[in-house]
Amino acid sequence: MIIGGPSSQLLGGRVAKILKEDLALCEYSSFPDGEAYTQVCSDFDDRVVVVCSTPSDRDIIQLLQILDVLRGRRIDLVVPYFGYARQDKQFAPGEPLSARAMAVAIDAFLAEGSRVYTINIHDRSILNNFRHVAEDLDAAPLLADEIGKMDLDDPVIISPDKGAVRMARAAAKRLGIDSDYLEKTRHSGTVVSMAPKEIDARGRDVVILDDMIATGGTMAQAISILRENGAKRVYLGSVHPVLTGSAVLKLCRAGVEAIIATDTLEKAVSTVSVAGLIAEALRS
Repeated sequence: MIIGGPSSQLLGGRVAKILKEDLALCEYSSFPDGEAYTQVCSDFDDRVVVVCSTPSDRDIIQLLQILDVLRGRRIDLVVPYFGYARQDKQFAPGEPLSARAMAVAIDAFLAEGSRVYTINIHDRSILNNFRHVAEDLDAAPLLADEIGKMDLDDPVIISPDKGAVRMARAAAKRLGIDSDYLEKTRHSGTVVSMAPKEIDARGRDVVILDDMIATGGTMAQAISILRENGAKRVYLGSVHPVLTGSAVLKLCRAGVEAIIATDTLEKAVSTVSVAGLIAEALRS
């Protein structure tokens, strides 16, 4: 039985279709006071797969409600987008490690033999907070394959900073093309410039690749700079299209040619599905 969380209903359906398993009927609504209501309306076996991204506090609450319904059963829990993962360090006294808190809260509901899967989580060390077996799946090859299908002119894959270099290099290697990252240079207290570290992008199609697009501010700046420096067309690839507020408007105003993202979060730009990746992990 596959249960799709409130923000992963389409992805849950895709996983169920690939595995040829039943998809549970669930109800997600609210009480008059705004509290979340969750009901699994289908009968289920002892082994259940839950696919539930947690982009909001409400999604986390409803995931915990699902897990409470399934208490005592072996669960394969897939959290494609793991909320609060970026809060994995303390930068000031009194700050919580929210990523740890989320992992511990979820783990408390999991019975013996359960497993946890995430996809390109912010930092894999977060998985150490689970008592159960936890594995991070990599969707970057799926994005690379999608980029490979595009009609690009002398393409180069660029990461927006050093943090995403590994992903950019792996995708570029898979496609047999160049990769680089944007290096920031501070000229004064208020003036900062960015440019590719080594590669001249003039006259070339550029794909900026990162694990997540949130507000779009940094990406929009990178797109504008690359275009000003002579890049032919600039595309944006991301595993997790968070895209809060006016992020898409910022990116379009900056001149992005297209945004390519996976369906770990179900947005209009989520054209690459991770359902096959999840199904393969569950089979193995």
